[in-house]
Amino acid sequence: MSRKCLVVGGSGFIGSNLVAHLLEHGFSVRVFDRTLPQVVDTQSSRASDVLEFVAGDFLSLDDVNQAMDGCDYCVHLVTTTMPQSSNENMIFDIETNLIGAIGLLNAAVNHKLKKFIFLSSGGTVYGSPEYLPIDENHATNPMSSYGVTKLAIEKYMALYNTLYSLDSVVLRLANPYGEGQRAGGSQGAVAAFINKSITGEVVEIWGDGSIIRDYIYIDDVSEAIISAIESKSSCKVFNIGTGVGSSLLDIIKIIEQQTGLNVKTKHHPTRSFDVPANVLDISLSHKELCWQPKISLSEGVLRTFNWMNNAPTLKQ
Repeated sequence: MSRKCLVVGGSGFIGSNLVAHLLEHGFSVRVFDRTLPQVVDTQSSRASDVLEFVAGDFLSLDDVNQAMDGCDYCVHLVTTTMPQSSNENMIFDIETNLIGAIGLLNAAVNHKLKKFIFLSSGGTVYGSPEYLPIDENHATNPMSSYGVTKLAIEKYMALYNTLYSLDSVVLRLANPYGEGQRAGGSQGAVAAFINKSITGEVVEIWGDGSIIRDYIYIDDVSEAIISAIESKSSCKVFNIGTGVGSSLLDIIKIIEQQTGLNVKTKHHPTRSFDVPANVLDISLSHKELCWQPKISLSEGVLRTFNWMNNAPTLKQ
């Protein structure tokens, strides 16, 4: 049985880790991105047999259709904006994310894909929570264009299922972190805090540090995606997190405990788009996908620290 998966955005943090896990699970993989990933050893004989790299433009229908040809599954990971900056240029957000995703859905229908997986955002589509933990039936009131666009893509996926019977699954992801994450990126408190602790820089915190989020280790994210690909469940939307909330101050405490470093902090005024708490209810994923996270935040922080401490090019 053919098990070829197209990973759109496969050279990024999540994508490169997912590729490695897909190969371990016996999938053949085609990576589609503007640039090629560096994590997987492309020189190995096994990789040359089951791993392809295709450089192209996500917004080019020709490039997308060529990349999808011959694939059974597609995992859509591309995003061109961030929650904190998406409101500054909503038209760009729509043009580069929503329109691109619809082109990808059209290609999925044309190539008769077995399943289409989209990584949405459990941290933004719900908005300010009415209760915790947040389940998949919670109201969706995004506070950023980023979240609105993610939700719109979800709705188009449901429409394509109705119109064209395209089997698709939405994974509303919590805050991923771990090996391979860019420490200098604008997203990712865990990676940013660890990196600044290693280099002796000051960790900047917006607010008093009490903001709570659900942080999930990258290996658990990859396994959740694979579980969604293989699942026969009729459910179409799943939260992917740990179900455990941790504050920014909790992260700092864990970093100090696990590494022995002293974390220097500086506080700034609270930002308007930061909801006080976001913790995902993952009981549906556990029941329907037979998946649950395995790596605790303490263990994940230590793994990330050990990796980052041996990756000096990231600490710049």
